[in-house]
Amino acid sequence: MKHTDFAKRKLLAAAMAGCILAAAPGLAPAQSGAYPDGPVTLIVPFPAGGGVDVVGRILAKSLAVELKQSVVVENKPGASGMIGAGYVASAKPNGLTLLLASSGEVAINPHLYKKMSYDPATDLAPVSLVAKIPNILAINNKLPVDNLAEFVDYAKKNSRDMSYSSSGMGNIQNISGELFNKLAGTEILHVPYKGSAQAVADVAGGQVSATFASGAALLPFIQAGKVKAVGVSSDKPMSAFPDVPPISSVPGLKDFVLVNWFGLFTTGGTSDAIIDTLNAATVKALNDPEVIKTLENQGAQPAPMTPAEFGTFRSEQSELFGRIIKDAGIKIE
Repeated sequence: MKHTDFAKRKLLAAAMAGCILAAAPGLAPAQSGAYPDGPVTLIVPFPAGGGVDVVGRILAKSLAVELKQSVVVENKPGASGMIGAGYVASAKPNGLTLLLASSGEVAINPHLYKKMSYDPATDLAPVSLVAKIPNILAINNKLPVDNLAEFVDYAKKNSRDMSYSSSGMGNIQNISGELFNKLAGTEILHVPYKGSAQAVADVAGGQVSATFASGAALLPFIQAGKVKAVGVSSDKPMSAFPDVPPISSVPGLKDFVLVNWFGLFTTGGTSDAIIDTLNAATVKALNDPEVIKTLENQGAQPAPMTPAEFGTFRSEQSELFGRIIKDAGIKIE
């Protein structure tokens, strides 16, 4: 009988100890949703110094503060951003490898490339939209127009003698130009470049009539009076360029709303708890007045979302880009 009582007491003690372990913070059962320790790597799939890289370094600095662990930016450029995106897609799903992607790698490329090493819809888990980056329609100063309405009217009458530049075939600037052609009924020739610097410089030099480019790329040329900024691709004016009206404000172009965007992803299969932690840190960073000011100076508009909202946004944007690419017959050779 004594042995039976002793056994019961031993079992009761073990059960109580289990309850204590389960309730104690920092112990194994409670760590299932905790953010893992270790350095966080934020992959930027483009070279250092570009728009995605600049925003990535701003975000990494703030995330390091919120997560209380180091966040290191690593550039992995190549293949229209797909090398860096593929690297994150194949990483361990533990939240320690992040991707700051532009719309290209996760919403445009699937409509341009028959083979990709990853599926953006399943291999990359959405964390939050970071920023929207409207493109500015800028024109050569020698064109006999002074504003957006005059440019649209001039383009309709002279489009076959005009050209627009972009930083590459199939990117957001190219898609913007083809959407303009479709809605305005024009046939402005697309001239692709390997990057935005020369694409903008040739508009200033008169070799090309117009371009769609970011505010950061155009700002020095606008300030120097070498090009005219006549419209923005967002539905509202940009805070950095308040006097430049939306392209959609012109009759017939009301459906012209098309912006580039940067979003934060991690590896598909990462737990919801880790993604929620990342999302909370990102949202807090994007509400910091200093971060907002820095992003706006880059022509970017902070636009945090929940993971679910961002997932829906990516899907809708992919469908939009896909329709424009198909209608315009844009193909990567």
